[in-house]
Amino acid sequence: MDVPKLLEAATLLVPEEIATENDITVRDVWEYLREDEWDTALALLEELGDIEPLPLSFWETLTTAAEQLRLTRSAAWCRWRSYETRHGVIRADLTLRQASEARRQTPFDGAGVLRPMWNIGNRTPSGEPALDIARLWVESIPFLAPGGRSSVRLAPLDPPQWQHLRPGQVITMHEDRSIAGTAVILDIHYPRTPRVQ
Repeated sequence: MDVPKLLEAATLLVPEEIATENDITVRDVWEYLREDEWDTALALLEELGDIEPLPLSFWETLTTAAEQLRLTRSAAWCRWRSYETRHGVIRADLTLRQASEARRQTPFDGAGVLRPMWNIGNRTPSGEPALDIARLWVESIPFLAPGGRSSVRLAPLDPPQWQHLRPGQVITMHEDRSIAGTAVILDIHYPRTPRVQ
């Protein structure tokens, strides 16, 4: 399927009455599609997808369109949102340790590439802390450097292990046994059923 048809199909999954903070609606997306401005239409659809839960097929369709447009970061974001549609959203405020205090000496790509371990309070059968793996998406900036701070999204390898977390809880990030950063849970949203059109 070609890009315009994919974007048109995704547009049909967005309720007409929802709008972004800037009053962007699905009608605006249709205007960009008529003008063959596919990158802009895709970006607006991604933004509309943040307003309320949309079906998994919405994010999967956008992923395919972004891949065909060779928009690597956009495709990664849409794949991320597909994961969140299935498993829920975990957001946290992460502060990394300074390079002088931790193993990490360089910034990392914030687009869901890093898969650190997290101490989220789980224990091994012998009572030792169990570290759980979750991919990390940094919001608003492309890279996070040692000593940096940002809101992040987490995609656990085993989501049920994370269901005990609550906003305000502090968890620690590990790239080895030492602490690489500290995060405060901002909010958790378990999967909701998107409304039927």
